[in-house]
Amino acid sequence: MFRIQCRDVTFHDIEAVVFDKDGTLEDSQEFLRILGIQRARRLDAQIPGAGESTLIAYGIDGDTLDPTGLLAIGSRHENLIAAAAFVAETGRGWMESLKVAQQAFEEADRTLGKPQSSPLFVGSLDVLQHLAEAGLKLGILSADTTEGVERFVNEHQLDRYISVRMGVDRGPSKPDPVLFANACDALGVNPQNALMVGDSPLDIEMARKAGAAGAIGICWGTPEAAHLEAADVAIARLDDIRVLSL
Repeated sequence: MFRIQCRDVTFHDIEAVVFDKDGTLEDSQEFLRILGIQRARRLDAQIPGAGESTLIAYGIDGDTLDPTGLLAIGSRHENLIAAAAFVAETGRGWMESLKVAQQAFEEADRTLGKPQSSPLFVGSLDVLQHLAEAGLKLGILSADTTEGVERFVNEHQLDRYISVRMGVDRGPSKPDPVLFANACDALGVNPQNALMVGDSPLDIEMARKAGAAGAIGICWGTPEAAHLEAADVAIARLDDIRVLSL
């Protein structure tokens, strides 16, 4: 087991670190913003007015994306349900509303073309390599689909470092602690010997409910971000995470 130091906080008896993906390892804000706009436009073309409500729910305001908004922290399914709900407000039945939203999502996907991962945040690869070579077990637990997580790992050649890749397909979403428990089980460790690193308050809440050894919040460039105040420690870059010893 290891001691992990993060700024002025030290975590003891750590065997594994579980990372969020979007906003933590992957600099995906611009891609998500464009994706959300495309979905809203396709929705608005079918149901005038629904697109604007969707943008607000997604946390998109011009060139910015709210890190606590639905698009940034919710699963694809949760985003789909929210879009369908705005369609349903026009008086359409639920099944029809889901069909309209699904069509908008599929059209947005076709417009953007073959899915590709966004760049890694600068320095992320070095940190993953350092932690893995020290002997820690590493995993990714993302609100993206499992397919999206696998694509991210493969495109950035992280398979030698990341042994567990989990997304949210159907079933529970963050902050349900069963997700973190499942990730720890796949890594072969107990939650109390694992850390969670994420940029969302849902990551922090999930880790706490699951009995994690600690929750590290990250907001690149701004560790004082208000939405991470519940974390044990907040950082502005991943290399603030250091392995001290066995």
